[in-house]
Amino acid sequence: MYSILYVRGHIQVFDSNGKFLFSADSEREAREELREYAQPAA
Repeated sequence: MYSILYVRGHIQVFDSNGKFLFSADSEREAREELREYAQPAA
């Protein structure tokens, strides 16, 4: 589970423990990056 928050003109993404993961320019970009987090490393 992740939290996507709009903060000062950009998007910040946090994990379920409240740890900051990354920022993005848009919610769409954040969701695309989250898909990469969900994929297991090869």
